[in-house]
Formats: sequence, structure tokens, C-alpha cells
Amino acid sequence: MKVRLFEIFTSVEGEGILFGTKTLFVRLAGCPFTCFYCDTKESLPLDSGEEYSIEEACKLIATHLRDKTFKVNFTGGDPLIQHNAVAQLAKYVQSRKIPTYLESSCFDSDRFNHVLPFIDIAKIEFKTRDSDFVDSKHYGQLIENATRCLASSVSAKKTTYIKIVVSSKTKLKDFESLIDKIFNTVAKEEIDGFVIQPTFGVAEPSLELLLEMYDVVYPYYMDVKVVPQLHKLIGAP
Repeated sequence: MKVRLFEIFTSVEGEGILFGTKTLFVRLAGCPFTCFYCDTKESLPLDSGEEYSIEEACKLIATHLRDKTFKVNFTGGDPLIQHNAVAQLAKYVQSRKIPTYLESSCFDSDRFNHVLPFIDIAKIEFKTRDSDFVDSKHYGQLIENATRCLASSVSAKKTTYIKIVVSSKTKLKDFESLIDKIFNTVAKEEIDGFVIQPTFGVAEPSLELLLEMYDVVYPYYMDVKVVPQLHKLIGAP
């Protein structure tokens, strides 16, 4: 089995409920989707980065691991594009007694379920309709897959949190419908966090819009947080 990696590096986690933690990022190449706010466009081509055997990639991870690293984050691109390889790499990291973290759009529940046994922390990212991730024809299917991934993760007792990236283009009514669907899938007690993440540098939402979105989530989940991307604020990769 081969895996295509774009880069491996240690930095500060800049997103979600574990922001600020020392993290080894394993960025896999490849993502066929088209979010307008994507900040890793160079890793999207399926032939970007370099190809390694699984053994070679595990050695790379071992070489780059620093002392007191909190977790290993499998990111992209979208790591589910190479789900078989991610499962093998995550299994290796778990053998090192280091928590594994999956950062994905959860566009395919079958691929997600294949990787899940080797993941300790799952970020379930729900895309808004305006993100341009997929066209309107396929948006419903995307959300169905994400909700299945959410249900699988909480059922497996993984540390599970939800993230939604929002922009000035996000319509409040669409956001309300998405939140209602999420909490018809999972109980508030089953998740470990809910993050609203504003876009950075493009179509940034106003504070008033962020507060309105916060108010939508709050009745369902009181610990909702608006969290910008910390790594960009401190100039980290």
C-alpha cells in the first residue's frame, strides 16, 4: 500500500476544542472538492506531495515526532480520500500511545467507519450550503454522510466535536436548518464540543452574524464557542 503525503510538521493546533495543543500534523494530498475559503489549495491535487510506502510514512512520522506532542492530526486535503492508508498510519500512531485526531469533511460515511477504530478524536465538520464544497444537487447527500459519521463517532465513544465554518455568505435560515438536523441526530450529552469558525481573509462574517449563529446553537448546546483560527493569528503553519 502507498500513501501520498503533502507535508509533516509540528505546530500549535489552531482550530477546534483542542486549539493551543502541541500537534504533529500529517497532511495527506488530495481533495476533489471546492470550498471557496480553502487555505491549503496547494495540497488539493491528487498528485501533489510525495508518494511513500506505509512503512516509509510511519518512519517519517517517528522522525518528526517531538517530545510531549499531545496528538497526531491527520489532515489534508481530505484524509478520507486515502482512507486505507490513514487507517494504517493511525494504527501505528496509536501503538506509540499518542492520541490520533481526524480532520475531515466526513463526505463518505463508509470511509469514515473504516478509519474510525484507529481514531481517538473526531472532528465532524458540517459544510454550509454556501461553502461551494459541492453543488446544490449533491449537498443533501453530503450532509447525510456527515450525520452518519457523527452518529458512528458518538456510538463508538470517541471524543467527538462538531465544527462549522461560516462566512458572510452563510444564510441564517440555512444555518438554522443544519443545526436542527444535527441535533435530531445526536443528543447534546453525546458530543464534546461545538465550534463555529469564522472564515479568515475572505468573506469574513460580521460579529453580529456570528452572535446570531451562536444564539441558534445555544438552545441545543450551551457550550457552543466561536473560535477563529489561532495559528493564523500567531503566524504558525
